[in-house]
Amino acid sequence: MSKYLLSFDQGTTSSRAILFGLSGEVIAQSQEEFEQHFPNPGWVEHAPSDLWQTSLKCARDVLKQVGARASDIVSIGITNQRETTLIWDRQTGEPVYPAIVWQDRRTADLCRQWEGQKNEISARTGLLLDPYFSATKIRWILDNVEGARARAEAGELAFGTVDTWLIWQLTGGRSHLTDATNACRTMLYNIHEECWDADLLSLFDIPASLLPEVQDSASDFGKTLSGWLGGAVQIGGVAGDQQAALIGQGCFSEGMIKSTYGTGCFMVLNTGREAVTSQHRLLTTIAYRINGETTYALEGSIFMAGATIQWIRDGLQLIKDAKESQSLAEKTGYENPVYMVPAFAGLGAPYWDPDARGAIFGLSRDSGIKELVTAGLQAVCYQTRDLLSAMEGDGAKAAELRVDGGMVKNDWLVQFLCDVLGVRVTRPQITETTALGVAYLAGIQSGVYQSLDEVAGLWQTERVFVPKISKAKRDKLYDGWKDAVGRLCRPA
Repeated sequence: MSKYLLSFDQGTTSSRAILFGLSGEVIAQSQEEFEQHFPNPGWVEHAPSDLWQTSLKCARDVLKQVGARASDIVSIGITNQRETTLIWDRQTGEPVYPAIVWQDRRTADLCRQWEGQKNEISARTGLLLDPYFSATKIRWILDNVEGARARAEAGELAFGTVDTWLIWQLTGGRSHLTDATNACRTMLYNIHEECWDADLLSLFDIPASLLPEVQDSASDFGKTLSGWLGGAVQIGGVAGDQQAALIGQGCFSEGMIKSTYGTGCFMVLNTGREAVTSQHRLLTTIAYRINGETTYALEGSIFMAGATIQWIRDGLQLIKDAKESQSLAEKTGYENPVYMVPAFAGLGAPYWDPDARGAIFGLSRDSGIKELVTAGLQAVCYQTRDLLSAMEGDGAKAAELRVDGGMVKNDWLVQFLCDVLGVRVTRPQITETTALGVAYLAGIQSGVYQSLDEVAGLWQTERVFVPKISKAKRDKLYDGWKDAVGRLCRPA
């Protein structure tokens, strides 16, 4: 019987499982969407049970598709939406509140309480003071859920990002663990000393007893209960989705850049052993930690990418399927007078404006469905240029951008991205690189792969896109975007 690596890929709008062969090829995959909850403007929540049950269902489904058993799985990797915050009872496993999603902006006012400490927070964590991260979400739950603070201080509750929640469920509560890539997104983890920061815990008034143990990205995270997959399976790799994509893209050399297009868009630049401090409001983060050695990265985050097209599909009901967006954009062309700024949950890097809200500019009597859909796609590309410009300002020399995620199946989008950026854009054969990245981590932990160089050798190009328009044209298009953003939010 063949041997496999199984990845749990728990995302913002759906959970997936992918079964990989030991050479990194996709054997089977399954995906399950779940409900998004918006109880108040700017609030985004998930039912914790949805995250777990859909993940387990998908994992069981991929095994069933190929007739595989638990004994055929060498190891499991887990990748996840980051910053999303859960707190649960250590004895019963019952959450005390729904999962507060990374997009949630309810703690914007709370963040302002610590405005005077923002530089110190950034120096320790590499992050900006923002509702995006877990710390203020934890504080909100402790302050607003009846009895939560007392129970936390008594050691009765556990906190975790989604990886920790899945590990807890898979191991039947035996493992309360996370990895360095997820820990560094909480705004409680010192990325230089590589530990939970006692001063930050004190600042945010969060009991240390809530926190999971932090391990390497390739490590022993415990074994699954035999009842979940028909036998006990080792969990060997864990990484937040964007760091996992960096690994899946084989970006192991300093200076390599990838950009992932899922619910949001996230550009990550490998900076090697140095934790570079951005001068352009990018985040300094841990890219991965293997064998106790940490590699750092700069990251730019866009909150709405695929979620913009999802809103056009489900909210406005202008299209029935995201695939329709390519043909509509081809009919519209680049010279689209409509600019959409999808600040539905504020704006991320480099603006970091939690109060900004979405807007559409340039509408005329001639504007219709195709212009609006095209504007949604173009907004993703313009925001990517914002990020690349910031990285170049911090010293990056970008000749190539490796892209992945569901959106990059759209050839028009990738070509427009290439033209707006003015750099070569490379799409790999396997675009679902988040799941692939943690499969590689699990393979490293289990001895399937002996080194990162071996993993890098498995990466293959599917298509290379090269710029086809002049610098003057790309700058004119981008100037229209900057004008639209400038009308909407405070300067970066």
